[in-house]
Amino acid sequence: MVAVLEQFHYIINVMQEDIQKKLEKHHLRKTNMRREVLELFLQSKGKALSNRDIEQALKSADRITLYRTLKTFEEKGLIHQAVDNSGTAKYALCRDDCTVHEHHHEHAHFHCTNCDETICLEGAINPQVKVPTGFVVEQTHLVLEGVCEKCG
Repeated sequence: MVAVLEQFHYIINVMQEDIQKKLEKHHLRKTNMRREVLELFLQSKGKALSNRDIEQALKSADRITLYRTLKTFEEKGLIHQAVDNSGTAKYALCRDDCTVHEHHHEHAHFHCTNCDETICLEGAINPQVKVPTGFVVEQTHLVLEGVCEKCG
């Protein structure tokens, strides 16, 4: 039992250090809301979270503060929108090399049509699409839809 508790405390400490480093790297103040939201994203293990998901997990969160936190995290390169055709804005944690000036999340998302979960998929998107002259592609979204392992 003692070993399990020690391991639990170790994991919590590592996560708290990771949160501190991420906030420092992106030049963000370490507020309680930012820590809680970032911890929630780290615990999600690649699952995209909607505002509703976050509000339900953080019952005492003020909606305005939460909205501002998400927008700030997106602007600073901590999270990105996970487009999934559900009509609900969802966010997922960015890779460590994303910054305020450059997001590196040219990857696909998988959206389960049964449970509505969306996850980031590994691997870059390399579309072979001819864009008309004069057009500039600024974002690419690829959504794979189907049934996830839990629902299948």
